[in-house]
Amino acid sequence: MKFRVVCEKLYDYVRYDLKEIAFPSLLPDPPHIKKRPKLTWHDRWCILKEATRLYGASWVRNIGPELRPNDYKKEEEDKDGEASSSNASLLEDLAVAARGGAETLKPALRKIYMTLASTYTNAMKKFVETYQEGLKDQLQEKAEEEGRQEQKGNEAMKSPPPPPPTS
Repeated sequence: MKFRVVCEKLYDYVRYDLKEIAFPSLLPDPPHIKKRPKLTWHDRWCILKEATRLYGASWVRNIGPELRPNDYKKEEEDKDGEASSSNASLLEDLAVAARGGAETLKPALRKIYMTLASTYTNAMKKFVETYQEGLKDQLQEKAEEEGRQEQKGNEAMKSPPPPPPTS
């Protein structure tokens, strides 16, 4: 090959192929995908207003009196009703506390972890108690079986067969 041809091929490689290797071009969208129309400034303003309204409302929501005691005080009339609903809305309370930031999330997580720890402790105590009861039962059965075998062995030793008569 001539030097000129080599230079042209090298130039084409750097100009086209190397550029595509280093910075690949994007594939076009499939034909069934429709492009969204660009938003107008009015639409963008409406979206921004709604987003800020929702964000502000998330800070004001009720996240529980134990998490924000100084913001408000609820009358504690329905303690029985709250007990049943608190179990159902544990995840909701946690989600609302998470929106409040780390300061409101720590007490909620601490409460959940303490509940889990006490449940785990109670379960372990119950397991140990039942395990010990089962072990005692097994040891008693084993002792009874050994006692029966000893009695059978003693009876066999106590009454040896009579000697054959000799004349």
